[in-house]
Amino acid sequence: MSAGRVSEGAGCVTWWGFSPARDLLSMGPVRLEGEVNVLLVGSGDPRHILKTIAGLQNEQSLHVWVIENSMEVVARQLLLLYLALMPQESMGNNEKTEVFLEVFGNSEIRSQTEETLRRAASQLSLSVTETLETATHPCLNTTLLKFKERDELARIFKLWIQPQSSSSISMSRAWDYRVRQHLGTRYDSKRGCFDWDLTMKLHEKGCGVINKQQYAQWRERGLAFEMREGVYQVTNPSLLSSRVFSQRGDRVAVRGYWGDIVSSPCLAFGIETDDKSLLKTQNGQHIKTAQDVSFANVQALFQSLSSRRGCPTTSQSDTGAGEPAPQTDRKSVTIKDLMRLNGISVTFLPLDSLHKLPEKQKYFHFFNTIYFSASCVHQLGPVMRQIAAPDAVLVVELAKYILDLNKEQEAGFAKKVASIALEADFEPWNEGRTDDIHAVFTPQKK
Repeated sequence: MSAGRVSEGAGCVTWWGFSPARDLLSMGPVRLEGEVNVLLVGSGDPRHILKTIAGLQNEQSLHVWVIENSMEVVARQLLLLYLALMPQESMGNNEKTEVFLEVFGNSEIRSQTEETLRRAASQLSLSVTETLETATHPCLNTTLLKFKERDELARIFKLWIQPQSSSSISMSRAWDYRVRQHLGTRYDSKRGCFDWDLTMKLHEKGCGVINKQQYAQWRERGLAFEMREGVYQVTNPSLLSSRVFSQRGDRVAVRGYWGDIVSSPCLAFGIETDDKSLLKTQNGQHIKTAQDVSFANVQALFQSLSSRRGCPTTSQSDTGAGEPAPQTDRKSVTIKDLMRLNGISVTFLPLDSLHKLPEKQKYFHFFNTIYFSASCVHQLGPVMRQIAAPDAVLVVELAKYILDLNKEQEAGFAKKVASIALEADFEPWNEGRTDDIHAVFTPQKK
């Protein structure tokens, strides 16, 4: 068991996934070609979107459809995609990688990162409130959301834009509250608990690149990525949400940090890499850390985005090739100035839309790949066959990196996933490499 109370560690909001980024088009029997439609259910962050784009051939087109559990997660997905699409003229690749990881995995951020986040939120707020029929950017398409969901997004972005005051939530207190709740009487020996979870859990599961000092700092303060000297003390508003509690018979919404405090945001980009030099060890110790691996991976993904960049749609295209475009000062970057990626679109669907998709002719046998996160497996049902293409691939995240589960519970979860998939008419695809991180299924042959 993890050194803490079951289920409290993973939290009730999926701010990041419990598995590494995957190119979803290469996970089935054959690599998908041509025009591909991918449905993501509860992925929590854009890691799979970025990784899948990076694996595309030039002539391929990719349409990603996203369903999440809460509008707070949708808002954060939009923010992270916005940052990923910032043009190089306004923010260099190194700085963009740092800012992205900071917003992605840090409970507290630098003041200059907060400025960037506020400007992004302001642009996203305009986008969701002003565009009704046509998306302002193909990768930030919210036109299919319900009106009340768009209103909720606008409300969330407004909270992010507001200057933080003395009455604002203290992230350090919110984080510490969660750690105390999770560890209970073990709080006073928390360093030992952190060390146990790292060495007996994450390292045993093959995550040796996660560094002891960095992991302990994240567990204690929520700081996963410190790329440069700076003061990380401004609350990251994109990691705050409301959770409803019962108090004396009344339902009370409490705003705070309700995400993962055990597994680590390093899982998304920091434990796997094609560059094996980043995983070298010396005297049994990793030379590089999960932070180094995350930086290298995200930077490479951003370079892939730049290589698919289409023509700008604003007056920037009229400026001479050698002179900087006037709008490239990041203070004036609008959604129209973001990179346009050839053949790529990301569309957000309403929170309750999964079981309504079969009612629409458009989605009949439509999706080539369907992805379910571990937290959304319960939504996987027989209607999936109606929206899955005949040769579709179903990918389900397993519970390997949910540290509050023991080995028996983890194995039980994998069996449950296989059983649910079978009921939905999908069978395990066993010819692939055995992977205890994701389970892969294909439609049963009648």
